Amino acid sequence: MSITDYASLVASASEQEQPQRLLFTFARAEAEPGGQGKSLTPVLCADKLPDELKSFEALLEESKQMPAHWDVVFVAGLAGSGGQPPASQECEAPLRAMVKAIEEGRIDNLLAFDRSGELLRFS
Repeated sequence: MSITDYASLVASASEQEQPQRLLFTFARAEAEPGGQGKSLTPVLCADKLPDELKSFEALLEESKQMPAHWDVVFVAGLAGSGGQPPASQECEAPLRAMVKAIEEGRIDNLLAFDRSGELLRFS
């Protein structure tokens, strides 16, 4: 299944052989020194089951509870095993790896959405 928007992401996660947990890293866009573009700084991470945030509107509404502003949310899936989704505590290391990848600019394997729910493509 091709992921073209948040709804197709949730649908794809729900159709996987093993139940998934979605990993979210919210990032703020900051101007680079000298005005040479922007960098993305992770500000908060979360994990949710696909049915906990079925729409981008639900994600946006829940994110309003966050203490930090965000401009981009990166999303990845984490597969469970034995017919069970990963427990929330199993997401800590993968979320740390996501943050490190974003900080290092290695975002090729992550999906990203802006605050309006548009799927972003980075080059």
